[in-house]
Amino acid sequence: MNDMTPGFVVTKPKDWETDQEVRWCPGCGDYAILKAVQRTMPELGVRPENTVFVSGIGCSSRFPYYMETYGFHTIHGRAPAVATGVKLANPELDVWIITGDGDALSIGGNHTMHLLRRNLDCQLLLFNNEIYGLTKGQYSPTSRVGTQSPSTPFGSVDRPANPCAFALGAGARFVARGIDVHKNLVGVLKAAHAHKGTSFVEIFQNCIVYNDDVFAPFTEKAKAAEAQMWVEHGKPLTFAGGTKGLALDPATLTLQVVAADDPGVLVHDRANRAIAHALVEMPFGTFPMALGVIYEDPAPTFESAVVAQNAQVAAGKTPDLAKLLAKGQTWMVEKEPRVE
Repeated sequence: MNDMTPGFVVTKPKDWETDQEVRWCPGCGDYAILKAVQRTMPELGVRPENTVFVSGIGCSSRFPYYMETYGFHTIHGRAPAVATGVKLANPELDVWIITGDGDALSIGGNHTMHLLRRNLDCQLLLFNNEIYGLTKGQYSPTSRVGTQSPSTPFGSVDRPANPCAFALGAGARFVARGIDVHKNLVGVLKAAHAHKGTSFVEIFQNCIVYNDDVFAPFTEKAKAAEAQMWVEHGKPLTFAGGTKGLALDPATLTLQVVAADDPGVLVHDRANRAIAHALVEMPFGTFPMALGVIYEDPAPTFESAVVAQNAQVAAGKTPDLAKLLAKGQTWMVEKEPRVE
């Protein structure tokens, strides 16, 4: 018997794999994310039979077929609604939502927003490849200006949505970023799972067929050290091999790049919402790409509030289904006294 934390369940990555053939395009970043999740689950010490993966529509949404857990492959943009129902029906379940930039930010934008503001205890993994892959390469809400696709043959004129900025604006209490093939993705997933509430994780995922190497300026090995900044709570915001850092320009209240030994270099405080906004909205090129846990500030969860309210309403009452059915088709809410 291993000496583990009470409740810790010992599993192996293979225990989380199904017998289904994994069907994505050869070289798709989804394979790397799937393997990262399957490596992460044993480190969490959770039970497959207590875990649920819920997806919408898109390449990423085949995910539940490949996880040896309960799963729902739902309809376009509605995974948050189904996941909310699952969590309310059984708050003890460990719920993961798998979605893409089109599924979550286009037809599902309103559902994603309400999930984040309600703060349901779940993990939402948004695979961002800046394209609609399943429907053959149309531009998506995150596609950059100028993106040529079957639906924008002369180049997109839309300004792209920023998933992490959207999440912060919707009231998310945990916002993080990762890269499909990066070794740090497992650590990000573990941090997301440890957070009590909705954990929003944007994962930059390469679509090898319709948008290949769109993230290469910061994911290529030769450019990673200069272009990536993995933030860590309590550590200076530095990058480029520790030679550069980020400071606050007092005149404009915006970030600026300075030498790493500058006394104004900021120390990452993941509970600082204003700095989190600045980090996710840094224009890449002038600034590095911020990665890791960018924001975390826990708050009470939606399902805990619902459970507490139901318990309060039911206190001292005896369930009587026959009486309920005999009441007829109408009911009345007693008007509360008006407070002047």
